[in-house]
Amino acid sequence: MTLPALQNTGVLYRRILSQFPQDISLAFAYGSGVFKQHGTSQGQMGRNMLDFVFAVDDPVTWHTMNLLQNRKHYSILKLLGPTKISSIQNDHGAAVYYNTLVPVDGRVIKYGVISTESLIDDLMHWKTMYIAGRLHKPVKMLVQGENGKLRAALVGNLKSAVTASFLMLPESFTEEDLFLQIAGLSYAGDFRMVIGEDKSKVANIVKDNIQHFRILYSNILQDCPQVVYKPQQGKLEVDKSPEGQFVQLMALPRTLQQRITRLVDPPGKNRDVEEILLQVAQDPDCGAVVQQGISSIVKSSSITQSLKGIATAGLWKTVSYSSKKLIKMWRGWRRKPSVPQPS
Repeated sequence: MTLPALQNTGVLYRRILSQFPQDISLAFAYGSGVFKQHGTSQGQMGRNMLDFVFAVDDPVTWHTMNLLQNRKHYSILKLLGPTKISSIQNDHGAAVYYNTLVPVDGRVIKYGVISTESLIDDLMHWKTMYIAGRLHKPVKMLVQGENGKLRAALVGNLKSAVTASFLMLPESFTEEDLFLQIAGLSYAGDFRMVIGEDKSKVANIVKDNIQHFRILYSNILQDCPQVVYKPQQGKLEVDKSPEGQFVQLMALPRTLQQRITRLVDPPGKNRDVEEILLQVAQDPDCGAVVQQGISSIVKSSSITQSLKGIATAGLWKTVSYSSKKLIKMWRGWRRKPSVPQPS
């Protein structure tokens, strides 16, 4: 099975991509400049920053070429050269190097560069959930090479998102409940949701994009033995027995299993993972434990990547980008209907 790519990438995306070194194994665009979000007009969408991620096999070579073509995109770190830039990319935060607030072809863009190897690692094991989490939601695929391992990891990441969400949902739920849970995975524990992001962000992502989520997940849901999926009614029923939950826990990505183990196993006991997950499967709070495990992954990667972002963007761009996020958060807060006070 291949990951469904949203077609009609359009001339704009091709023109933007043509301005970068072409040795890219995967490229996608995401965010509110690409997909309409609830409460955003078409006019606002056209003004929103376009977000891209480029996966590259050889970051040193790619940054060498990009520094020749697009030196102005980089902060003062460009003076360190491509080898140092690549080590900053790979060794800190979520293994992504972002250049932000870059004017290209009449639009403002932000693009992250990640090695293909680091991307596969995150998709398979949820080491940081930073790019894996972005790929839980609909994205506009622009380039997808023939790397079989990467293709399998992309599908595996979607399956993991479904499995983790099943563990946190009740026995019966709607498609929208599932998609809200999936879309929220990569925001659980993200400190930017406290300050810097619109609080209704997850609902806004899902509300106007249900059909895109269906395209992404329908095959996985129909093939999954753990769930009864009724697409015509938009309803699902999942196995919540201890046995069913144990199967789901055993299918979770390795890093998440390790985080759950740390939360549950007292220090010094050193029981094996299977034994601990069997205990969690029988716990009425199983879903809450999974949620805590995910939050711990997201929290640490969101903090370290944001600190790294100050260096890779430069101070002026960081202040400018952060202020835009705060304005967006304020607008989202103002849009919320006020709760009537009881008389």
